[in-house]
Amino acid sequence: MNTATTGALTPSRGSGSAWRIARFTGTRLVLALITLWLLSVIVFAGGQLLPGDVGRAILGPLADARAVAALNHQLGVDRPLLTQYTAWIGHFLRGDMGQSYAYRSPVAPFIVDALANSAKLGALAFIVVVPLGIAGGVYSALHAGRWIDRVISITGLSATVVPEFVSSIVLILVFGVWLQWLPIEATFPPDANVFVQLKHLVLPVLPLVLVFFGYIARMARAGTVEALDADYTRTAILKGLPRRTVIWRHVLRNALLPTVTVAATQLGYMIGGLVVVETLFHYQGIGSLIYNAAKAKDFPMLEAGVLTVGVIYTAANLIADALYVVLNPRLRVRESQ
Repeated sequence: MNTATTGALTPSRGSGSAWRIARFTGTRLVLALITLWLLSVIVFAGGQLLPGDVGRAILGPLADARAVAALNHQLGVDRPLLTQYTAWIGHFLRGDMGQSYAYRSPVAPFIVDALANSAKLGALAFIVVVPLGIAGGVYSALHAGRWIDRVISITGLSATVVPEFVSSIVLILVFGVWLQWLPIEATFPPDANVFVQLKHLVLPVLPLVLVFFGYIARMARAGTVEALDADYTRTAILKGLPRRTVIWRHVLRNALLPTVTVAATQLGYMIGGLVVVETLFHYQGIGSLIYNAAKAKDFPMLEAGVLTVGVIYTAANLIADALYVVLNPRLRVRESQ
């Protein structure tokens, strides 16, 4: 077989690369959909296991039993569980999150408003902690073994292991009660300007910064230390390149790839996993909405909120995986031999 025929029958590097990337993306997407389905089942089952009666929770403890039973029948919570789950997930897939039991109105507007508030809080924490964590980790790696390295590592590790509710209470006592520098409630007036909003959000952002600083800094430090010991770094140094050039062009470009992708996954948590922080600081976000819905046995609100958070977190993980594949040349497609 001649060369021309062989070349025509052999797939090119570009086509093979596109196929591998498409297969990787498709696999991750299928796994994400399975995860979301399992989450929907768990959320629905967990809501059914909550103690109390929906009709009783809405009408109050003194309501007549017949009125409670009639309301339960009207809401459909007395139907078989499989029927309830099928109806709920079917409507959710069509964009209908149902009617809130507590507010007797559509759930979607509450989810959208709460999600926007959580996104504002999470984005502010993300903007602060990612540059701070990367800078701390890189500086620590460049001074590995010295006292500043130990201080940054120990401080980051200590801040990471402290639960958010503990650090939040300490911050409220110090900056909100004793020093009175910052408001202890994150809720600001509707007509507040940007500076007033930031002043109310600083205190709830600090616990998130403390938790994630150590994690991101450790990732950045580990990647930088590994890059400093790599062959390409030694080669650049032997070529006589200045230290600053070696660090910027060779070390950081390769060291921060895992950190960037990990930070992308944390963004999903910062938006949807803020139940403790939002509750303590009376912030009307998605976490607070889920907590209040659980207390009121508002199943449509609870299930829609948790599943929405799951979708956001899954999407953040998919984006992180895609970024890692695109940015890391070692995971690019290898040409078949």
